[in-house]
Parts: sequence; C-alpha cells; structure tokens
Amino acid sequence: MRTRRTTLSLAILTMLGATAPAMASTMDPVGDFLPTYTGPHGADLDVTSINVRLQGSFFSLTGTMAGAIGTTPGARYVWGLNRGAGTERFVAGTPSIGAGVKFDSVLVLQPNGTATFNDIVGGVSTALDPSLIKISGDTITALLPISLAPSEGFSPGAFMFNLWPVDGAGNVGIADFAPDASTAAVPEPASLALFGAGLLGLIGVRRRRGDCQQP
Repeated sequence: MRTRRTTLSLAILTMLGATAPAMASTMDPVGDFLPTYTGPHGADLDVTSINVRLQGSFFSLTGTMAGAIGTTPGARYVWGLNRGAGTERFVAGTPSIGAGVKFDSVLVLQPNGTATFNDIVGGVSTALDPSLIKISGDTITALLPISLAPSEGFSPGAFMFNLWPVDGAGNVGIADFAPDASTAAVPEPASLALFGAGLLGLIGVRRRRGDCQQP
C-alpha cells in the first residue's frame, strides 16, 4: 500500500514540476473555412491546431496550418488576445462573424518573419523582434513578451486566445477561427499547484489513517 501511495505522490509532483509551463492546446478540423470567406482556400490558411504556453516572461503562441506557411501571397496570421476587456468586434461587421471570439489586442504575424502587436485599448503598436518568430514548414510560432500585453482585468495566466488566418480586407478576408466561436485559455499555474496540493493532502490524511489502524 505504501508503494502504491508513494508512486501516486511522485506522479503528482512530476505533473506539477516547476519547469513545466502552463499550456493550452486546441485542435481544429481540416477544411473548415468560414462560409463568409471569399479568398483562396490555400492550405496555409486552414488552421489545424493552436498551442499557447505561458513560458516565463513570454507567451509562446504556435499555430499549425494544413500546408506550408507562405504559400498564399498576402496571407497573414492574427492572434487575438482577451486580457480582460475583450469584445466581439467582428459581430458588428459585414458580414457578421466571430460570435464568441472576444479580443482587446492582436498580434499580426507575417510569413516573412515579422510581427506587430497592437494594443487596441492602449492605442499602442509595437514591432516584435524578428528573433522571437520562428517559421518551420506548416507551423508559425511567436514569443510575445508579457510586458507588451498589460492586464485589462485578467492575470496573464487567465488571458484568452484565438488565431485567425487572413487573406484580404474586412470580415470576408478571415479564413478560419481556432478555436471556433470561443477562445482558448492558458491554465493558471497557481490553480494547477493548488489542485496538486489538495491531492497530496488527501493522500497524507489517508496514509495517517491507515497507519493508525495497523495493529
């Protein structure tokens, strides 16, 4: 019994290791272009998955497409962030799209390896250091400094994210949303630690009770 409990304790401690970043991953169906999208249906405009990590003083934002980045001329990749003041900004456009997708800032990534962060609330636009952007085949990743995205009510670990590839202007130029009609959240590291601490506490109580019952 002691061996079993010890193994479980070690598994929880491993899950809560200090080096493991908070992470959220979301898969997206292949070929689910928005019916309102009027641009070319290039594979590099079709999101298949997103991955968001809270990594030290950065957000690591990775989008994977159905085809190699840069295949469609003029394509770009926009991450919407909801830092606490997000609204459904596309709903009021023509055509009305993006119900459930709330954001108050955007990170615009170009296939040439450049990027700009636009703080809509603060009215500030900042170019990212190109060394913080990596493109490999069908995947594009950016490290966004948390300092560029000050909280508007949410702690960084509770920020919400959505990725949409764009080719063209206005709502008709948005090819896909990932995730659809919502945003992906990064789990708060403190919440994970509290969850693990509760499990370890429960194990400790059961262990003490078991020891007391032994003759």
